[in-house]
Amino acid sequence: MSRNMNQIGTIPASDGHKLLSLLHRPPVPGVTQPWLLVLMHGVGSNEDDLFGLSDFVPAPFHVVSLRAPFVLGPDSYAWFEFSVASDGSRRIDTAQETVSREAIVRTVQAVARKLDVPPERVVPGGFSQGGIMALSLLRTQPALLQAAMVMHSRLLPEVDALAAPAQALDGKQLWVSHGLQDGVIPIASARAIRDLASTLPVALTYNEYPGAHEIRAAELQAAMQWLGDLAG
Repeated sequence: MSRNMNQIGTIPASDGHKLLSLLHRPPVPGVTQPWLLVLMHGVGSNEDDLFGLSDFVPAPFHVVSLRAPFVLGPDSYAWFEFSVASDGSRRIDTAQETVSREAIVRTVQAVARKLDVPPERVVPGGFSQGGIMALSLLRTQPALLQAAMVMHSRLLPEVDALAAPAQALDGKQLWVSHGLQDGVIPIASARAIRDLASTLPVALTYNEYPGAHEIRAAELQAAMQWLGDLAG
């Protein structure tokens, strides 16, 4: 990495709860108003996965990559477990999702406070299940952030009842990207996010790319440009 990497997962939460394990890369030296990008990996992965993107993230950003709390196996974690029915519908472990979402909230708050980054410069983002969590954070806790970056993900109907009033999202920004040939989370899921966002006062950037359940170079380049535009 071109900048120092360190663990800051020992930051205590104000309520005494344990925070999620994480990796941290600071912005370039001399940045006076840093931003914070909080990355969340997909199911079965870990905090090292998306942290590999940190060299591409624009200079003003702290990059923090979180580890999901539920262990699936060696170096394999999930934000929640789920099953897929024969008709393609999904049933999630709602208790695990709640635990993860609340842990993300505590961790984002603690890290932003430690790094002196206000909510208007905080961006949660993720891939697949991590993107699901980032989108749910935007929908349920918009006061904690300015924007969300959602890649190859879907809406969680299970958080519909927890969604903040539409006016609470006024001025927020949302990146959504997806692969046209994604066989894990179909492109229809991204279009459902797009359709919901069109009813909300958010600034949506929506892109579809050739490819499967993966982040390709053109998608990464465009997402990083979007982050750079946010930071000015």
